[in-house]
Amino acid sequence: MTMEELRLIVAGKLIKLRQQAGMTQAELGEKLNYSDKTVSKWERGESMPDAFVLTQLAKIYGVTVDGLLSEQEPWQDPIRKEREAEKAAAPKFSSTVVTMVAIAGIWTMAVLLFVIIWLVHDRLLWLIFATAVPVSLVTLLVLNSVWNKGRHNMIIVMLLVACVFALVYLFLLPANPWQLFLVLIPAELVVVLSFHIRKREH
Repeated sequence: MTMEELRLIVAGKLIKLRQQAGMTQAELGEKLNYSDKTVSKWERGESMPDAFVLTQLAKIYGVTVDGLLSEQEPWQDPIRKEREAEKAAAPKFSSTVVTMVAIAGIWTMAVLLFVIIWLVHDRLLWLIFATAVPVSLVTLLVLNSVWNKGRHNMIIVMLLVACVFALVYLFLLPANPWQLFLVLIPAELVVVLSFHIRKREH
């Protein structure tokens, strides 16, 4: 057995016994008159307690020194173990692809409605696709808030407001209600100001 292997065996034992005793590294260090950083080095296998400290540890845990030095299950770096757990808990899918699938689904429904109305009645067919734009933006806004913590949400909301005004204009096209776009300017200003309500911390 090499010295490195022995350090890892002792490290594994120390981690297991300390956790079973319900102690933190700082509490154990206080009992031994060592810092928690030194205890951490022992438990990471970077260094090894001397014979006197091993004797103290054996007394604290109620085991023999030989028990501390005997082989056990392979030692695992706690930091690496935590990273592996985080990686395993990470979503197994791409948020970008899910967003694209959701928006593609909306446009699939728009095409389906287009075909159905085409077969029944051809009036206002093209407005179906115009309606799909704000619905897509709403979907993008929701998914962006979930996965990107709302980054660029202000731009998405501004586009959504503009699309709603444009959609109303298209539905009222025979009357040519261009005055609607006068309302768009203050409406966009409201969106911008709403995203700056919260005070920034200095």
